[in-house]
Amino acid sequence: QVQLVESGGGLVQPGGSLRLSCAASGSINNLYVMGWYRQALAKQREMVATITSGGDTKMADSVKGRFTISRDSAKNTVYLQMNSLKPEDAAVYLCYLLTRGVGYWGQGTQVTVSP
Repeated sequence: QVQLVESGGGLVQPGGSLRLSCAASGSINNLYVMGWYRQALAKQREMVATITSGGDTKMADSVKGRFTISRDSAKNTVYLQMNSLKPEDAAVYLCYLLTRGVGYWGQGTQVTVSP
């Protein structure tokens, strides 16, 4: 069983920054993909950023240059540094882990961007 624990969401003004963390525990293969998706109200879930166990990253076009994904392999933790936040970035951000052919989701953390 795998568990994902997210932290770091909150309320921030436009132009501000937040850092999300997701710690994974349980049976995790050395080969995996971890990342962040987001879902805004009445919108489809979308990929924000992913990182593989080899360090390859993928970013959504809408966040390139503003968000950075990184990982601490020793801690099985992935981070999402979000800078220059915009109102349209507001959503529930969900951590995702794909390992051993199975996908897992975190419970989500709310990010609100408002003056």
